[in-house]
Amino acid sequence: MLAITQKEPAPGSDSPSRWGPLVPTLTALALIALWEASGLDLPTEHLFGDGNGFALRDHWLFSAALHEWGRRVSWMLAMALSIGVWWPCGVLRRLTLSQRIQLAMMGLIAAGAVAMLKSTSSTSCPWDLREFGGLASYVSHWNWWTEDGGSGRCFPAGHASSGFTFVGGWFAFRDHPRIARRWLSASLVAGFLFGIAQQVRGAHFMSHTLWTVWLCWVTAWAIHLAWPTIKAKVHA
Repeated sequence: MLAITQKEPAPGSDSPSRWGPLVPTLTALALIALWEASGLDLPTEHLFGDGNGFALRDHWLFSAALHEWGRRVSWMLAMALSIGVWWPCGVLRRLTLSQRIQLAMMGLIAAGAVAMLKSTSSTSCPWDLREFGGLASYVSHWNWWTEDGGSGRCFPAGHASSGFTFVGGWFAFRDHPRIARRWLSASLVAGFLFGIAQQVRGAHFMSHTLWTVWLCWVTAWAIHLAWPTIKAKVHA
């Protein structure tokens, strides 16, 4: 996802500030499709695991620091953004009430979208596969109706969304481009850090992480596009 300098559009307009993300969004989609077509998910996972499992699965850095504590910090930030709707502090003071509500909602809805897809997925995690000491067979996550013999519910990447759900801040801070870029950069770094940590542990493939960031971004963008209509109905 690319940071794009934008100005506040006139109500109801189709200015580049509203549709500017289209090209980078489609470009990201094409790059993810190329990764899928490359078939590198499984070979990449073999860098971290073998028939005996994943040596770093329970390492404190990946399991405790980046997984458990990363998830807690993410939820604390989500709570802080929700509380900040009414009692803003720091950079949140630069946002209007409407923008603060939008910021809080985008993260929660994106997290909900990822969780919903995970709950219906039949794809199991790498550490469940036979070649890594488990019982499941490798099946593409696009074969939604094909059971792989494992526990499933591993696509997309839930923990990576702990960082990626905040990418919507780029839209909320659109009137403050520098903050918007920094917010987006921090969200992407956190999401990929969490995603790669889970990949090292055997919890996810790289494609799971890539689709998660794309889903979170598109969800936030959709909310941003619909926001003028939502505000109009609320004030009607």
